[in-house]
Amino acid sequence: MQVLSPAPYLSIAERNELTQKNNLKGILGIAYHWAWIVAAFALVHYFPHVLTVIVALLIIGGKQLACAIVMHDAGHYAVFDSKRLNDYFGNWFGGYPIFQDVKKYRGYHLRHHLHTGLEEDPDLLLTRGYPTSRKSMIRKFTRDLTGQTGIKAWVGLIMMHMGYLEFNLGNKVTRISQRDRSWSEFFKVAFTNLSGPIIANLMIFGLLWLFASGWLYLLWVGAYLTTFQFCLRVRAMAEHSVVEDSTDPHKNTRTTRANWLEQMLFAPYHVNYHAEHHMMMSVPSYHLPKMHRYLRDRGFYEKGTYADGYWTVIKNAIVE
Repeated sequence: MQVLSPAPYLSIAERNELTQKNNLKGILGIAYHWAWIVAAFALVHYFPHVLTVIVALLIIGGKQLACAIVMHDAGHYAVFDSKRLNDYFGNWFGGYPIFQDVKKYRGYHLRHHLHTGLEEDPDLLLTRGYPTSRKSMIRKFTRDLTGQTGIKAWVGLIMMHMGYLEFNLGNKVTRISQRDRSWSEFFKVAFTNLSGPIIANLMIFGLLWLFASGWLYLLWVGAYLTTFQFCLRVRAMAEHSVVEDSTDPHKNTRTTRANWLEQMLFAPYHVNYHAEHHMMMSVPSYHLPKMHRYLRDRGFYEKGTYADGYWTVIKNAIVE
């Protein structure tokens, strides 16, 4: 287990202040990212054009990543001051719309924090393989933006929910033996795991059909299969790839400066302050900028890993 202690940089009073939850800020943050999703649908509904479709796909893909971050933060009980609220909003406004589940994610993701960058890290396959060649990077982004990565990821996720594969979001495929598994058990597992995601997606479709056009739901599907996967890749790359020392908690997790466009695509909910998050998992996203200022001003980044933007991360992940 690797530990990055906040003690040299933050007082006990500051740590208590940073971990305080504010339910109103939590609600407003979720409302803000879903307002962007509504705006993307409205853009295509009122101004249908290939360019507005492209813009909407980029916005929705970035905001589907925001759904994943809501689930992630709720998995740490770092949005609201009660477990019940974290589970409810983490699922219905985070995990379920992208066919995930906060409770499944919570235990899985804790192992990432305990073993960051080590062989036991369940997300290791997401961050290995960099730096890579320019041609290889282009192929990766092409697979993402043409839906190849998305189809593979969605099929794998459904297989996990149906009990055929072990739950893993880090591209590791482990089959579960079906010997002695009854049909009743199969349907029970499938219903338990898939009912929430299916209901959430039916609600998105139903609201679009009721207030605009049901065809707009194809934007949600299209973004999931394309731009969402691209945003996921760049986000994972920025957090833990091409680091100086994967065994040193000061060096194996990167904080990345994010401009407004990068925040839209890769860094919702201040997830770019990732070294801060690994230092104190329970700090809600709305306190991460303040925590970052504390650490920066007190010399953390003399040791810690920092990148001046996501384009810098991508360039450093490419070898000529």
